[in-house]
Amino acid sequence: MQSSVAETRPTTRRVRVHVRGSVQGVGFRPFVYRLARRYELAGFVANDAGGVVIEVEGSSLNQFLTALNTEAPPLARVDTIETEPALVTGEQTFAIARSVRGPVTTRIAPDAATCEACLDELFDAASRFYRYPFVNCTHCGPRFTITRDLPYDRSQTSMARFAMCAICARDYADPAHRRFHAEPIGCPQCGPQLSHSIEEIVARVRRGQIVALKSLGGFHLICDARNESVVAELRRRKQRDAKPFAVMVASTASLPCIADASDAERALLTSFERPIVLMSSRRVLALSVAPGLAHLGVMLPYTPLHHLLFHAAAGAPAGRAWQSEPVDLVLVATSANPGGEPLVIDNAEARRRLAGIADFVVTHDRPIVARADDSVMAIADAAPAFVRRARGHVPRPVMLAREVPPLLAVGGQLKTTVTVTRGREAFVSQHIGDLDTAESICFFEETIAHLLKLLDVDPIAVAHDLHPDFTSTRFAQDFGRPTIGVQHHHAHIAAVAAEHGIETPIIGIVLDGFGLGSDGGNWGGELLLVDGARASRLGHLTPLAMPGGDQAAREPWRMAAAVLHRLGRSNEIAARFPNRLIAHRLADLLAGGQAPMTTSAGRLFDAAAGLLGVCQVQQYEGQAAMELEALVAVPRVQPHGWSIASGVLDLTPLLRCLAERDLHPIAGAELFHGTLAAALADWAADAARGTGTSSVALGGGCFLNRVLIDMLVPALRARGLLPLVARAVPPNDGGLSLGQAWVAAKSPAIADNGG
Repeated sequence: MQSSVAETRPTTRRVRVHVRGSVQGVGFRPFVYRLARRYELAGFVANDAGGVVIEVEGSSLNQFLTALNTEAPPLARVDTIETEPALVTGEQTFAIARSVRGPVTTRIAPDAATCEACLDELFDAASRFYRYPFVNCTHCGPRFTITRDLPYDRSQTSMARFAMCAICARDYADPAHRRFHAEPIGCPQCGPQLSHSIEEIVARVRRGQIVALKSLGGFHLICDARNESVVAELRRRKQRDAKPFAVMVASTASLPCIADASDAERALLTSFERPIVLMSSRRVLALSVAPGLAHLGVMLPYTPLHHLLFHAAAGAPAGRAWQSEPVDLVLVATSANPGGEPLVIDNAEARRRLAGIADFVVTHDRPIVARADDSVMAIADAAPAFVRRARGHVPRPVMLAREVPPLLAVGGQLKTTVTVTRGREAFVSQHIGDLDTAESICFFEETIAHLLKLLDVDPIAVAHDLHPDFTSTRFAQDFGRPTIGVQHHHAHIAAVAAEHGIETPIIGIVLDGFGLGSDGGNWGGELLLVDGARASRLGHLTPLAMPGGDQAAREPWRMAAAVLHRLGRSNEIAARFPNRLIAHRLADLLAGGQAPMTTSAGRLFDAAAGLLGVCQVQQYEGQAAMELEALVAVPRVQPHGWSIASGVLDLTPLLRCLAERDLHPIAGAELFHGTLAAALADWAADAARGTGTSSVALGGGCFLNRVLIDMLVPALRARGLLPLVARAVPPNDGGLSLGQAWVAAKSPAIADNGG
């Protein structure tokens, strides 16, 4: 008997899929291969210049496409998945095809900390990777720091020189293996080698020596963080008088021994990126680790080499159980560079440049292509924020609100980064640093060349700061492309707008150390209205004299003297600062009106620190402000501590209180922070009423101050305003290049050329 119901069969279809984002070098192709096998699909997957291209054929395409979006590998960052119909071919198998060359529109993933599976092998005596300092797989290990060009294939990395052994080659070619196309793959037989044993390194640290250790993005200087004499000696040799050092501990089990970490700080500390995280210090380490500060920069091991150091310090026990117990070794782990110079990455360079700093230099034979310092982060207003953006995050782009033309932005003079735009992507470089040495300028130029090559971008214009004497400005003018000057504080607010996708007018509060104003003045405490390429100055802090000019930025006592002069108390200057030989002459200088004026918020912090006796002379930028912040337990607001007139915020009543001789530094620091936050909230609210704009962006280096952020953000929300905090890049000059690029993209010069 024939059935009256027609037999239905699944429909075979074929689609072509293009996946864009960070999808090369993260195990994406084997992931696709396994998905295709799961759903019994035929076709192929390959890397191409735009990301990953897939053709799949079968009857379960919908399930495949859903899983493609929801089950991606942990290091992958999928931006878009584009599909289009393709002709059915009748294929029966699925394969991983060769990479396809072409104009590069994909990107490489940042370096990632060693994954759990590799750590299991590292401490498994039966594994061929047992105690091998360079074990990695598609889910971890070096990426950006070893890559010369894209697509991300072994031949384009510094691993090209290492011929794979038969076993590594088999794993590399096996789509079902965790190391399928893991470009840095290697083992003790065929991979990179360490110049000295783990045991010798640890023994030297235990004996109080300073070791230069080649890591992922450059050399670290490491020593025993509990040994005051060796940490002090490291400071002397590195010519780093007081700037805090970061430390590394074996695992989260060792963390409570040195710091009090919140749940959010622990989560940040253990992320794939493994940044240095600022957290409350228990002050049990050598005093010279972070003198005068309440917070400590802590990181966990992020390479197999780091893990092996602590394993040896724990007595080299079997397995991984030792990581659940505290290990007594705490390492200072700071960038290996003479003062003011870039991070050392080359073996011969390390032996030459670090000879007077390190007692012992440990190298390996895998070249570092791109220098990358450790990223530094903190929790501000209950969310992660950058202090320094580098390893683990670069070159992950900031996604813009819309596509922009290809541009290069070169940042400022201090804490420099550069930004390259491509479509909707803004690639902010790793931290380069201050452009005041020949070596740092070479690093700056090297970074630009590498980023442009890696992204295959030829910029149509170069954005730069308005200051004509900045090294970055001169570079832009010599680059051979049209230039677009962007006012410093406009760029700070534009950086926040860019990362938040804001294209409407916003109020900007900028609290900064220095920036050349559009009127040629010394700005730094500004209230702006920013609308893309346009910015208007709504107000500023009351100008304060800077006796000695730039010298006042290094000597807070001079700014304190300027406040005393403003208060009509110039006769107290010499008595308040008896150890300063020229203090008696400063009163005459101020009375003669010969000192330049500034609206800088950074100098306001310096003045407060000088008045309270917290810091008279700074050894590093921001020291006075950081030590002032460290004193705060409970911020307090001084009633009537400020006034606002015609957009000018005057904090003279607060400064008068701070100038009282009997005010304790702790009470003064708490009063300063609480009153400043309340005054800024009023300032923004006044501007919002006058402009009809409720979004308030916070930019400039002073917003690294978490006490200030944690008070100001809720205060703005309480007034019905929307605070915008820098999250994707630092609020200081490390984010300046992003803002320059966003302003340039919206400028008439670019728009007139089809931008």
